[in-house]
Amino acid sequence: MLNSKLLVIKVGSNVLTQENGLPDLIRMEKLTDQIQQLINSGKKVVLVSSGAVAFGRQANPLPGKLNPVFKKQIWASTGQIRLIYHYQNLFEKHGQAVAQILVTKEDFRDRKHFLNMKNCVQALLSQGILPIINENDTVTITELMFTDNDELASLAAAMINADTIMLLTNVDGIYTGNPSDPDSKLIEKIASSMPEVSNYISASKSSFGRGGMLTKYAMAKKSADLGIQVIIANGKRDSVLNEFADKTLRCTWFEPKKAKQGVKKWLAHGTEYYKGEIIINEGAKASLHSEVIRSLLPIGILDLSGEFSKGDILLIKDEKGHKIGLGRAEYSSKLARERVGEKNQKALIHYNYLYIFDHD
Repeated sequence: MLNSKLLVIKVGSNVLTQENGLPDLIRMEKLTDQIQQLINSGKKVVLVSSGAVAFGRQANPLPGKLNPVFKKQIWASTGQIRLIYHYQNLFEKHGQAVAQILVTKEDFRDRKHFLNMKNCVQALLSQGILPIINENDTVTITELMFTDNDELASLAAAMINADTIMLLTNVDGIYTGNPSDPDSKLIEKIASSMPEVSNYISASKSSFGRGGMLTKYAMAKKSADLGIQVIIANGKRDSVLNEFADKTLRCTWFEPKKAKQGVKKWLAHGTEYYKGEIIINEGAKASLHSEVIRSLLPIGILDLSGEFSKGDILLIKDEKGHKIGLGRAEYSSKLARERVGEKNQKALIHYNYLYIFDHD
């Protein structure tokens, strides 16, 4: 486990929710005390916290026949106030100021929004204020939702160039089978060169969260590939963050690869946000995979689909439909269509804004 200066700690719904669906206030207090100790030791922390629905459920019992979407929105919107108020009270005891940031996927799609958010979080950290981030559940619809807060934590870490992500769940990490099976063993280290381990992972989702261990693994692997160490640990352990600080924590640790540039980290998460698709020929594919970094020129493009503007994210595919990478458009789809296959044209994707999958 590497030393950490700037970390994103994600606390899952199952950590902050009791078996009866109500908030676990004792757990919250233990975690805030330990987060404060990390801050006092000189670390900068960003907290991504679930739990709003549990607080909303506690305050507003709703009839069973009510539309489930409305129920979730009511509990999320009323509970978010209570969640942040409780955090504020707990951190106030330590003299620690907190800030609330509510986001949607749309905020990460647009590079300008992304940078505005990044600047806000960095400004808060520079003033010793703890940012607490959550999804704005009241305005998101299914197709624009984060997979769960693991994805949000992963995006937040990429955005602020964090060196560490801690995903706190209700098990010690990833096991070689179902965690409840006594024959299952904890996988303590997932090396960057290690073969795929997702076939070990139980696909079942947790009681209160949207995602399961498979989504945690996928997000953790992507973050580690971008150069961020990731730890999946049990947030129900009384001293989980103290043990992390002491490097004695029983957990699954993802070894990070060499850190990527900030813009590449943004692009790497663009599989959810792209506005258009580009089909490239074999020559362009070979060029993008060569040792010399090259831009994507119209002469290498066979076809494109979707309506996009300058600055939008594009998905690049080869002639067989395999995904090659992601890039930021330098001009609109209208201009791009006019230039498909032509020589001596400005690059549609500049190499500074190009992210190739599985290629260092």
